[in-house]
Amino acid sequence: MKIAFQMDPIGNVDINADSSFRLAEEAQARGHELFFYTPDHLAYQEGRVTARGHDFTVQRVQGAHAQFGEEREVDLSEYDVVWLRQDPPFDMHYITSTHLLDRLKDTTLVVNDPFWVRNYPEKLMVLDFPDLTPPTTIARDLDTIKAFKAKHGDVILKPLYGNGGAGVFRLDANDRNLTSLHELFTGFSREPLIVQKFLPAVSKGDKRVILVDGEAVGAINRVPAEGETRSNMHVGGRPEKVGLTERDREICAAIGPLLKEKGQVFVGIDVIGDYLTEINVTSPTGIQELERFDGVNIVGKIWEAIEARRG
Repeated sequence: MKIAFQMDPIGNVDINADSSFRLAEEAQARGHELFFYTPDHLAYQEGRVTARGHDFTVQRVQGAHAQFGEEREVDLSEYDVVWLRQDPPFDMHYITSTHLLDRLKDTTLVVNDPFWVRNYPEKLMVLDFPDLTPPTTIARDLDTIKAFKAKHGDVILKPLYGNGGAGVFRLDANDRNLTSLHELFTGFSREPLIVQKFLPAVSKGDKRVILVDGEAVGAINRVPAEGETRSNMHVGGRPEKVGLTERDREICAAIGPLLKEKGQVFVGIDVIGDYLTEINVTSPTGIQELERFDGVNIVGKIWEAIEARRG
């Protein structure tokens, strides 16, 4: 197949951690042709959805891990698969790219399905499953957020469309910074904030469960650094080997059919204790750590699911 990757610059990635690199590596091993472009080079031109980028190959040599052909413009309708893999922020630039890629639906499989990536971003899809999630409020209004904090005492406050642990604050019962943080966030952004009841179980880790076409294939545990609330690996969280619990399987069984129906082939959910906190569909990570811990080819399962959808 002909595979295009829409992602941030691949020359900057850590080949031992980056999921997009691993997806490209496996595609190449399966005999597929690879093309790379950044979101800035996606365009709509008089009825065609095009991209300007490079044919490329990969090898597991850091610093020389991607070799590129000459820059050229392609019509993405001529590709079998396009991977939507750029990192958030989930802003209007990101949303516009989902609208453009949506126009390929009759010819090209876009993974994950951009219509549902746009309509089910990380912290909003979980709202369909209130029985699985901690108490949550989404608001820009300070009084609403204050009322939630007064009710629950110890809370986590973060930007609704943030990622990688950026802008995540724990506000315990004695904290006096809520108003100041609200001023800070609303001063530079019009987006709402999300506030959730703090889950003490995070000290034991924030589990990333990987689902392929709606089926759980494994998990890693991300343990916060000493003195840190956030467990994201971007901010020093330590990955550990972990198995799936009955509760994890119950959560996956509840959300898996919806993910498969909506074309979300590669998804990473976050579970703290017994609670689902996020469903990551934009650019999930954790594949390489899971493969090393469990000795399985998770990316092979992803490509099998894609090849099955392509018929």
